[in-house]
Amino acid sequence: MESVVVAFSAGVDSTFLARAAREALGDRALLVTADSETYPARELDEARRLAAELGMRHVVVETRELDNPEYARNPVNRCFFCKDELFMKLAPVATREGIATLVYGANMDDLGDHRPGMRAATEHGVRAPLIEAELTKAEIRELSRRLGLPTWDKASFACLSSRFQYGDRVTPEKLRQVDAAESFVRSLGFRECRVRHHDRLARLEIAAAELPRLFEDGRQTAIVARLRELGYVYVTVDLAGFQSGSANLVLTMKGRALAARPGAASSGPASTDIMGGPDMAPQTPPRSAPSRETRDGPRRPVPFTGSEERRATPEDGPR
Repeated sequence: MESVVVAFSAGVDSTFLARAAREALGDRALLVTADSETYPARELDEARRLAAELGMRHVVVETRELDNPEYARNPVNRCFFCKDELFMKLAPVATREGIATLVYGANMDDLGDHRPGMRAATEHGVRAPLIEAELTKAEIRELSRRLGLPTWDKASFACLSSRFQYGDRVTPEKLRQVDAAESFVRSLGFRECRVRHHDRLARLEIAAAELPRLFEDGRQTAIVARLRELGYVYVTVDLAGFQSGSANLVLTMKGRALAARPGAASSGPASTDIMGGPDMAPQTPPRSAPSRETRDGPRRPVPFTGSEERRATPEDGPR
């Protein structure tokens, strides 16, 4: 890759990818961030700040996912429409800048989860250098730490639409309600948290290690009061704690139920559910990501240089 546009969200993966692109390509790497109502404004602010710290060119484009009725109805393949919109907006930027390749920060762990957005990347010809280098999330965090990137231990984050159950229509009003609720919970010092929206009920997912603090110093009372101000009647805590992608549990459970039916092996995947067509069936994970640890530590990727078919080797130790 001689030049790239990096889809930059300021998360762990895309920040590491941006740093790698800067080292390999210099000014031939451009960061592009989406300004979307499905993400809190603070995430866009952080993207601008990190791009400046990295010393990289940075462009912000507006995306309008909710204008697409297919996205707004929130099917199980919602993320396909989100990424489709994003990559369509990135393509003209790349053309204007004379850049041939679009890249994004998917990693090896993403291959084993329900990720319709990866299909959009394939259809648009967007490459995933971190997958090409066979890097897992844990390795990316460790390499980021070694490089001194401030995102190395950043809490995972997903778009606000992920707070709604599949089939629950996404609206600007609901997004603002969830954003305000989650922002308040975070303001009380909870690092890993989600506010899952179930109509008038808010289900809090908080990291298990932080759960005891919920009932200290009046936090429980404050959260209930604030969330009721925002329109929730019932405020509950999920005893399973914080679970990234917990909305996909319904897909796993449905897949198990289908598999348990007589003749399920020959019936094929269910695709008639109103929730979203062929993507309704849980995806079969590919091979597990191999262990990449060596006595010299995690391997460092070289995603932008050398042969297009080259993979990281033990000699590519961290610099």
